[in-house]
Amino acid sequence: MKKQLILLLLVPVMIFTACTKDENDDMNTPTSGELKLNLTNLMASASDEQYEGWIIVNGTPKSTGTFTVDASGMLSKTTFMVNATDLSAATDFVLSIEPSPDNDPAPSAIKIIGGSFSGSNASVSAAHGAALGNDFSSISGKFIFATPTTSTMDDELSGIWFLDLSSGSPMTGLDLPVLPAGWKYEGWTVINGTPVTSGTFSMVDAADDAAPYSGSDAGGPPFPGEDYVANAPAGQSFPTNLSGATGVISIEPDPDNSPDPFVFKPLVGTAPANAQDHVTYDMMSNVAGSFPSGTVSR
Repeated sequence: MKKQLILLLLVPVMIFTACTKDENDDMNTPTSGELKLNLTNLMASASDEQYEGWIIVNGTPKSTGTFTVDASGMLSKTTFMVNATDLSAATDFVLSIEPSPDNDPAPSAIKIIGGSFSGSNASVSAAHGAALGNDFSSISGKFIFATPTTSTMDDELSGIWFLDLSSGSPMTGLDLPVLPAGWKYEGWTVINGTPVTSGTFSMVDAADDAAPYSGSDAGGPPFPGEDYVANAPAGQSFPTNLSGATGVISIEPDPDNSPDPFVFKPLVGTAPANAQDHVTYDMMSNVAGSFPSGTVSR
């Protein structure tokens, strides 16, 4: 009789315990969710920089975590755990470049790609409003070799000018969209394997911001360009011969803390080995080859 009473007393305890466990299971809803990145054309991280992802929740950026990129383009991390409620409510994803270490909890001004979520995915590119916000599908470029800032005629293949001389008169050679604040275009010439700047600019029909290598005999034309005839940087000898050289237009952060071309290189053109001065050469779109893009999933 005593044993039967003990068994009867145990039954409600077992039922109560089971109910409590089921209720706890319902309360263990995950508080974080996975954000996965599948990105291409990201440039290798500098030693003092890192990438940082952001989701936009009710108009406010919230960090999803940082990562670096090696010389082969491999991301150090592609999956991030993010607050599930924020992740579900996010409207956009934006990728920025931040200092490392970084004491500022807000995103930097260098936002290179972004995209709006449609369901679980976002296609990200530089065309997003938080990044460059421009359409580069119809860009074009031309350049010539000439040295208008010197009086001598034996160095004409030592200068590059981004203009069109095919009509016989200098005309605008670059068809590029206006950049948002915080960005500038920069011209480059790859000389003996090394990119050498021809100056930064915002307008394609005006002189660029500097002429560090030009001569002093005369002023250059009202277009971006440079004569490589003076003050040669280490490893170069000016005047030079740009036959076979490659001209590049990049998009740089402004201000820019790096002497090297940034990841965005929308136009590239290579002159023939037997190039002539005052002859117009074409540039080709390099958007697909240099602009970062990809998908983000949640």
